[in-house]
Amino acid sequence: MLLFRPIQKGLNYVNSHTPEEIAKTIQPQFQETDVDTIATIVGRYQSQDTWKGDTIFQEESFDLLQNILEEAGELEERVPYEKLVTTEFAKTAVSEAGTR
Repeated sequence: MLLFRPIQKGLNYVNSHTPEEIAKTIQPQFQETDVDTIATIVGRYQSQDTWKGDTIFQEESFDLLQNILEEAGELEERVPYEKLVTTEFAKTAVSEAGTR
């Protein structure tokens, strides 16, 4: 559960701030890159709808992952979503963050 809260907080931040605000926030982690370049990259991610709104691993995404693994020859047998995935902790983090 502890891992979901900060990830959800980060998703909330990137989905509610401008590329320039995000760039200023993360720039210390990319000291070799100027803030305008970072803002351009962040803007591109936002325009591509790269970031999810929450940390909940949906069944559609699980099926897509299994399709990819199957096509790569890395998955011998499909597993039912309900048998392998639990969304309890992610849903709690989303609820606590007030995003749903």
